[in-house]
Amino acid sequence: MEDEVWMTVKEAALFTSVSVQTVYSWVRSGHLTVGGLDHRNQKLFRHLHVARAELATRTRAGRMLIPFSA
Repeated sequence: MEDEVWMTVKEAALFTSVSVQTVYSWVRSGHLTVGGLDHRNQKLFRHLHVARAELATRTRAGRMLIPFSA
């Protein structure tokens, strides 16, 4: 799809508030797949897949995200 949002490892880590190492662990465990490479050969992930990986790992660990309200 042309309107998909793609993220690098660092962007995925910032988006989900986890470390870069955690994103790589999602890849190793099969929760997240590399969707492609950018012009600098950095791994790219689909935004939706990153969100699903985060939800799956946080739910499994018993840590549901609670939205911050000011």
